[in-house]
Amino acid sequence: MTNNKLETWENKVLKSYLDGIQIIRIPASRKKRFVILRWLVRKFELDLIYKESQVNEIISNHHSDFATLRRELIGYQLMERENSMYWRLPASLWKSENEIMQHRI
Repeated sequence: MTNNKLETWENKVLKSYLDGIQIIRIPASRKKRFVILRWLVRKFELDLIYKESQVNEIISNHHSDFATLRRELIGYQLMERENSMYWRLPASLWKSENEIMQHRI
């Protein structure tokens, strides 16, 4: 997919699964879920370390199932965690969807 086609597709996904800043539902498709998670992780500041309760609060501003989304942010390697402390990884360190799927299998 070219960059323009990919961006157009991602925008369609966001429009389908977001109502303003609320995630309507978590996509079943891993590819679509990855788009939503990349949108969500941008709600966290770079270079800040968050307590788990802070992560839950930020996520709950966008969807009630903060536990699932928190785990997915870690699983998709958009954030990291150590001793109940969380931080956002810079976009330059995000893995591609293919790399994530190979790791999860």
